[in-house]
Amino acid sequence: MPVVNGLGYELWGIEYLPQGKHSVLRVYIETEQGILIDDCEKVSRQLSTVLDVEEPIHGHYVLEVSSPGLDRPLFNAKQYQRYLGQRIQIRVRRPIDGRRRFVGTLQAASDEELTLDIEGTELRVALAEVDKGHLV
Repeated sequence: MPVVNGLGYELWGIEYLPQGKHSVLRVYIETEQGILIDDCEKVSRQLSTVLDVEEPIHGHYVLEVSSPGLDRPLFNAKQYQRYLGQRIQIRVRRPIDGRRRFVGTLQAASDEELTLDIEGTELRVALAEVDKGHLV
């Protein structure tokens, strides 16, 4: 998102939670120095202006701009690779052995696949099958 980058922030990720008139568009931003409330307000003001003009989402929604926080969501392979050796939780699109949620230590991450150590058992999951992931 050029607006976020142009203000000097890294766009960490975007979540859209459609819930009728209570829908939420959540934009996560990051910098090496961390994020303060003033940073979120600055990005929110600029982003609101762009979204009002371009209208990529029809209907009512609330825009939230936030830091990813300590239990930060992970959206892409590059982000997973930054946290090798860390504990993560993932939710997969289709059950694996009857489960959709897994918590383990991230052993490897490529553009195609994640490898987790779950209590001594290795789990390999195609990145495309990961619905959500975040640090624990």
